[in-house]
Amino acid sequence: MVLLLIPLATIIITVFMLYQRRWRSNIPPGPPPRFLIGNLNQLKPLWTHSFSEWSKTYGPIISVWLGTQLAVVVSTSDLARQVLRDKDYQLSNRHRTARMTQNGSDLIWSDYGPHYVKLRKLCTLELFSTKSIECFTFMREMEVRSMVMSIFKDLVIDDQKPVMLRNYLGSVALNIVSKLVIGKKLEPKEGKEFKSIVEKETRLPGAMKLLDHALWLKRVSSWFTSDKVFLKHMARRRHWFRQAVMDQEEEYGEREKCLVHSLLVLKQRNELSEETVMGLVWNMLTAGADTTAITIEWAMAEILRNPAVQGKVQHELDSVVGTKRLMYESDIPKLPYLQCIVKESLRLHPPTPLMLPHKASESVHIGGYKVPKGTTVYVNVQAIGRDPTNWRNPNEFRPERFLLEETDVKGQDFRVLPFGSGRRVCPAAQLSMNLITLALGNLLHCFSWTSSTPREDIDMLEKPGLVCYMKTPLQGLASSRLSQELYLELYAKID
Repeated sequence: MVLLLIPLATIIITVFMLYQRRWRSNIPPGPPPRFLIGNLNQLKPLWTHSFSEWSKTYGPIISVWLGTQLAVVVSTSDLARQVLRDKDYQLSNRHRTARMTQNGSDLIWSDYGPHYVKLRKLCTLELFSTKSIECFTFMREMEVRSMVMSIFKDLVIDDQKPVMLRNYLGSVALNIVSKLVIGKKLEPKEGKEFKSIVEKETRLPGAMKLLDHALWLKRVSSWFTSDKVFLKHMARRRHWFRQAVMDQEEEYGEREKCLVHSLLVLKQRNELSEETVMGLVWNMLTAGADTTAITIEWAMAEILRNPAVQGKVQHELDSVVGTKRLMYESDIPKLPYLQCIVKESLRLHPPTPLMLPHKASESVHIGGYKVPKGTTVYVNVQAIGRDPTNWRNPNEFRPERFLLEETDVKGQDFRVLPFGSGRRVCPAAQLSMNLITLALGNLLHCFSWTSSTPREDIDMLEKPGLVCYMKTPLQGLASSRLSQELYLELYAKID
C-alpha cells in the first residue's frame, strides 16, 4: 500500500506545481479550476454552451482546465483569425485524447508535418480536385435521385406517415462517399455494420471526458481496469475494414479510380502502413457521411419552422429548373437563394461546433494572452456564427442575409467557419457544398414539406459529441410537387 502511495503523491505534487506555474503566467482568464479535475465538473454535456456562457463572464478568450490539461477557447472572428491564420503554423498540431484517435497516423488526427502533408496532397489529388469533383457529378446526381425515389415509393404506400429524413440522408451520403473512397457502394450488411461500429465508438469507456483529460486519473484507473472492451471493438473495426475493403484488393484495378486504389499502391511500396490506410479510409467515410447528413437535416428543420423560406426557394427552383425535369448540379450557380439557405444553416448549425482540437507546438500570444506550448486550442465556431457583432438578429434563420453580400463559407471569412480555415481547413469543402446543395434542392423541388408536429414543437436541441446531430431525428410530412410521370420515368432509369 505504501508503495502505491509514493507514486500517487509524486503525481499530485507535480501537478500542483504545474498549476501554480501556469496560474502565475499570463494565460487568459477563465472559471476557477478545482485541483486535479480542473473545470470538468462544471462542463455541461454540450461543451459549446459552457464555453459560450463563460465567455460572457470572462471575455472572448478563456482558459478552461480539462483535468490537468489547459485549453484555450476563442469565440470571436478576430481571435479565430489569429488562431487559424496569423499563428496557424504554431497551432496546427492535433490534441489527441480519445483512444479512437490512435497515434495520429491518419489524416484528421495527425500532427502537422510531412506525413500530414503527404496524406492531404493524396486526398486532394484523388478526391477533391476540381477535375475529380466534376468527374463524379453524374454519380452524385444518380444517388440523390435514388433518395428521391425511395421517399416517393414510401409516400405511395402511405402518404400520411411522417418521413424520418435521417434514414434517407445517411444512406445517400454514405453511398456517395464510399463510392468515391473505395470505388463501390457498401452492401446493406456492410453499411449496417459500419454504422453500428461508428455508433459504438461514441459509447466506449475510452471516450469518457474525465478519463480522457485527467491524465493522473487515467494512469491510476489503468491499474484497475482492462482494455478488453476497447480491443474487442478495434478487432471488430479491423475485421469490417478487411472484409469491405482489403479482401477486394484485386478488384480495384478493374473499378473506377478511387482513393483506396492509390493507397494500396503506396502500401505495396511500403510508403504507407495498413494502419494509415485504414485510418484514412475511416476518416473519409465517417467525416464525409456524417457532416453532410447533419447539415441537410438541420436545414430541413429550419425550413419546416419557416414555411416562407420554403415558398421562396421552391419559386426559385420552379423558375430555373421548371417542373418537367429534376434539378442537376449544374443548376446550382443559378439558384442563389438555395445557396443562401445552405450557408445560413451552416452558420447556425456547423457540423463540428468546436472544430477539432488544435494543439500549440510552441508558446504563442493570442489576444494579448500567452498560450503555452502543449495547450489545446478550441475555436467556438457556433458562437462565432451567432455573434451579434457580426450578424443582425443572429439567432434568426434568415437566408436573405447572404444575398446582401458575397460571403465565403470555406475558410476565407472568419465570421462563418463550418469547414475551418488555414492548414487544417477541410479539403472536401467544395465537394460538401455541392452535395449538400444538390440533395437539399432535390428534396425541396420534388416535395412539399410540413411538420408532423406544431412548428414550435420541433426539437432543436443538439446531441452532445464532436459532431452536432439533432438530438431528436427530424420527421416531416411530404407530398409530391411534380407530375407522377416524371417520378415513373426516374424510377425506370434508376431501376
